Amino acid sequence: MGLEEKLPSGFLLTTVEQVAGWARKSSVWPATFGLACCAMEMMAAGDPRHDFSRWGMERASGTPRQADLMIVAGRVSQKMAPVLRQIYDQMTEPKWVIAMGVCASSGGMFNNYAIVQGVDHIVPVDIYLPGCPPRPEMLLDAIMKLHDKIQNTKLGPQRKAQIVELEEAKRRQLPLLGQSGAGR
Repeated sequence: MGLEEKLPSGFLLTTVEQVAGWARKSSVWPATFGLACCAMEMMAAGDPRHDFSRWGMERASGTPRQADLMIVAGRVSQKMAPVLRQIYDQMTEPKWVIAMGVCASSGGMFNNYAIVQGVDHIVPVDIYLPGCPPRPEMLLDAIMKLHDKIQNTKLGPQRKAQIVELEEAKRRQLPLLGQSGAGR
């Protein structure tokens, strides 16, 4: 059964949002931010067995200005946090973040002053990927879930305000670097 048998009279009906969502999810360019052992598994997701390029992601960007997905793989130190935020700010809109591994998601076993206890203290995270380190198959599953999220993202003038509002809500929810818990 082909597509033409499902369509009435050869017409295909869709919305601009659906076409734009399909185009965006089909051309995600990641800015890889490999910091620890999770980076090895992230690189393995690009090998012929797992193959990022099946989903239009074969171009891992070395520059944030040409990327729209940041995969934070591994633990983030306090010294690396401002660099991570700067790279995120330089990325093109719309942009997404995957926190890969337990260290990026929550600090992992490194519960000390030198490691950020979750990358969501620095940048808004769209998908949390658990594991130590997570397998390439798990990363591909997270990317498929992100594709669904991208496909269903609304367009229009309220979209920018919605993104800013969500990011501010996340920031109010979590303590930022350099701020103490006093006065909350």
